Amino acid sequence: MSDRTGRARRVVALGGGHGLAAALRAIRRYSDEITAVVTVADDGGSSGRLRRDLGVLAPGDLRKCLVALAGDPVWEQAFEHRFQGGDLDGHAFGNLVIVGLAESLGDSIRALDEAAKVVGAVGRVLPATIGPVVLKADVDGTPVEGQVAVQNSPGRIGHVELVPADARAPSEVIDAIGDADQVVLAPGSLFTSLLPVLCVAEIREALGVTPGSVVQVANLRPELPETEGLDATDHLRAVLDHGARVDQFIFEATGGFPADLRAIRDLGVEPVASDVAGANGLVHDAAKLARALSVLPES
Repeated sequence: MSDRTGRARRVVALGGGHGLAAALRAIRRYSDEITAVVTVADDGGSSGRLRRDLGVLAPGDLRKCLVALAGDPVWEQAFEHRFQGGDLDGHAFGNLVIVGLAESLGDSIRALDEAAKVVGAVGRVLPATIGPVVLKADVDGTPVEGQVAVQNSPGRIGHVELVPADARAPSEVIDAIGDADQVVLAPGSLFTSLLPVLCVAEIREALGVTPGSVVQVANLRPELPETEGLDATDHLRAVLDHGARVDQFIFEATGGFPADLRAIRDLGVEPVASDVAGANGLVHDAAKLARALSVLPES
């Protein structure tokens, strides 16, 4: 859990949704100092309703990360509870807690820190942007706006961006990346979870100069329709094409989602073939991914 100097290993993970939560469950096995940097571009489900009604940061992916880092099983289960019926139908309890804390404290960062205390989180969860943002994408030459609309659009997604384009990152995010020994670009929805974080200019700049290593964890399969027709190497290219730095690229050594070793090296990235898939081959195994990440050099 510490480096050669005996200092706790500092790891920052970027992304959103179930992919970032899976990465955090792995990272907590080898790091004592964890920061999750989470997209807040979600506009579907409970998060979308709260955004539209209250103008708040989308809480859903933030909640998933708090749960992934939780140390109290009672609160972990409570945060994931969804109400059925009435005005609260479909809302996750944790979403309401996060929004309620943010409104009462007047500060989203303080709200997340307090929520982390409630669930006994072993790390910190931060939003990628200070204010709400909208995801915008080019899909086969046609502009599409909104995370859910982009995710479900048929056709090839070429580029994504945020509205407003100059969305700012919290200073705590930039500080965490600057102090990191390792930055993990989590698997999951490529264009609607990971890239919205990397679209924040300040985050890309911080990644470019951090002394720690930047490792991208590849998905185990394409996500339909979002990444239909793309292989693992294409996922890496998309991240690089959006201006982010990647030093190492971890992909499943025995799975059916191919990666081109030569092409990865030609992109200036070290390919790392590892056994990281769970028994069903559909999700990452936390213990296996932790082993793969923990042995990578920090810089």
